[in-house]
Amino acid sequence: MASTRTADTVVPHPAVAARPAGQQPAPAPEPSPRRLTGRFNGDLVTGQWWWSPELFALQGLDPAAVQPSAQLLLAHVHQDDRAAVREALGVAGTTGTPFTREHRLVHPDGHPRRALLVCEPEADRNGRVVVLAGLVVHLSGGPAHPAAAASTDPVHRLETEVEQLRTAMASRAAIEQAKGILMLLMGCGDQVAFDLLAHISSHTHRKVRDVAVSIIDSASGRQPLPADVRDILHDACPPGRRI
Repeated sequence: MASTRTADTVVPHPAVAARPAGQQPAPAPEPSPRRLTGRFNGDLVTGQWWWSPELFALQGLDPAAVQPSAQLLLAHVHQDDRAAVREALGVAGTTGTPFTREHRLVHPDGHPRRALLVCEPEADRNGRVVVLAGLVVHLSGGPAHPAAAASTDPVHRLETEVEQLRTAMASRAAIEQAKGILMLLMGCGDQVAFDLLAHISSHTHRKVRDVAVSIIDSASGRQPLPADVRDILHDACPPGRRI
């Protein structure tokens, strides 16, 4: 739902009203720039895309007036950067390769803004890419100027933040894939599969993501399950099913 902003009514503070004539008010502190981050999720099977309200705002679009899509996302990328971003999205959707790419975002006011596109594909149990999930991060507090030099500290903080987000997204993708394998193996539902992952994690002192990756690697034939993980799955597996 689009939000509306109403005009603020300024009421003088009593201390301001009592200021002696001719005395200049103290300068107001500069507001710190807020980095806007928008999220997206594109279902490659149904063709349906979801954008967070922040992504609509970042591109100056009214959520009630447009339908999110990959084409609309690309339409707001600067024409000189568009081909590279389109190619990266295409490779991600075909091979499942995640990427992070800086580009210029064209806002309706005509000013390009520096942005970072982070994409983490998600695959189904057969390895087919079915979702492109990610985020677009506004890198500067205002319009981008090519000659402007970025501060080292904010860039470092942003790189750390993006890496943390990518790790979280990769963890979620691995957990979802492992849950699917367990659901097929155990004949159970989504919640039971996750509870089993958490149980294995707790009893083997491994992170849930590490347990998920070991199950995925075993299912794909890359390497056998660790013995402690295999033993728990063997005990949990219904009669007649083999791990």
